[in-house]
Amino acid sequence: MSKPTTKTLWIRDGWVIDPANHRDGIGDVYARDGFFVADLDAAERKDAQVVEAKGLVVAPGLVDIHVHLREPGQTHKESIRTGTRAGAAGGYTTLVCMPNTSPVCDNAGTIQLIRDKSARDACVRLYPTGCLTIGMQGERLAPIGSLKNAGVVAVTDDGKCVQSNELMRRAVEYAAMFQLPVMDHCQDASLTQGAVMNEGEWSIRLGLRGWPKAAEDIIVARNVLLAETTGAHIHMQHVSSAQSVDILRRAKSRGVRVTGEASPHHIDLTDERLAGYDTNFKMNPPLRTAKDVAALIEGLKDGTLDCIATDHAPHSATEKDVEFDYAPFGIIGLENALAVVLKVLYHSGHCSLSEVIALMTHKGAEICRLNAGTMSVGAPADCVLLDPDAEWVVDCGRFQSKARNCPWAGETLRGKIASTWVGGKCVFDGESIIESA
Repeated sequence: MSKPTTKTLWIRDGWVIDPANHRDGIGDVYARDGFFVADLDAAERKDAQVVEAKGLVVAPGLVDIHVHLREPGQTHKESIRTGTRAGAAGGYTTLVCMPNTSPVCDNAGTIQLIRDKSARDACVRLYPTGCLTIGMQGERLAPIGSLKNAGVVAVTDDGKCVQSNELMRRAVEYAAMFQLPVMDHCQDASLTQGAVMNEGEWSIRLGLRGWPKAAEDIIVARNVLLAETTGAHIHMQHVSSAQSVDILRRAKSRGVRVTGEASPHHIDLTDERLAGYDTNFKMNPPLRTAKDVAALIEGLKDGTLDCIATDHAPHSATEKDVEFDYAPFGIIGLENALAVVLKVLYHSGHCSLSEVIALMTHKGAEICRLNAGTMSVGAPADCVLLDPDAEWVVDCGRFQSKARNCPWAGETLRGKIASTWVGGKCVFDGESIIESA
């Protein structure tokens, strides 16, 4: 990512929403040398870049702690360059990328490669995660201390949940020594062999092998017990089951160090959408039922679930354009996530706009201890200007991402990004990425 601009910035007359600082009202935002400041003096205001924000919301740049950028090794699907540009177009200024690349991120050398590529190609801030186990095979612990020294902000085997309870205990104890959260894709693999969608009425109707919710619930419960035993911080990725929400709620009431995220697709879509065998609705964990959707929304409202994360998982068109059983799991989400979450939570009256922005900014950043998601004085001048009511049609052909596996294609959504700013510099103007000179 290019260095922040040294020019002063004055964003004027916007509806400023900064949940971390309890700010919600019409006002101005100022930045100097790439960082937020309380004010500018008369000379600085005269020379500042002025952005008129009347009628727009000014919020901290969005933070996503669960994305797949596919580099190194799978750049036919996505790259650091295209993935971070997709993030900027969606209002994201901070991304945390998963380690299931090729090779996987189980050593300091691969982490350094990602950081070097990020410095050259990323247009937003990008932080790597490292593997929990060597090769993500769930057999031997990765060198977590070396990974921490190399710059990872969390450790996870992501799509390959560690099945051994004993190994997982040692992993979270080891990670806790280095103050790293453990992110877990909660899936008991013995219950999901060959499964491709949620187990229930629609899997029976469609003749597809069902994926029981218990496969997630069992691992969430396991992780709660391990966090309670060890004092380590375990974060549950893309929670999809009502029972898992209940397990987390009860654990938090006891003070257990567990957190959880929900993904936009799991709070908006149900397994009924697979009726046409469209592989763009095939994801892991699978779409669940209306009851599960309602439980996830309630979990976001009461704080049981801490943040929204997209699980942006790009695949090529040829990979997805096969029989349902053989298509890879995953969808893209960075460029329409805000609008989907606004539809589900804000426009439907479940949450205030400030609460939605909190779920997509500082709450995720706090899980990975990132200096992001706020407009505090001294924080990096990362922000987004948006119109929460503007309608737009999801046109994947205009996306910055290389991938097109989007279940909302052709849908009209409300909530449009007007501009995205990183370090006081505009990187997306509402239509195009602003390339660095």
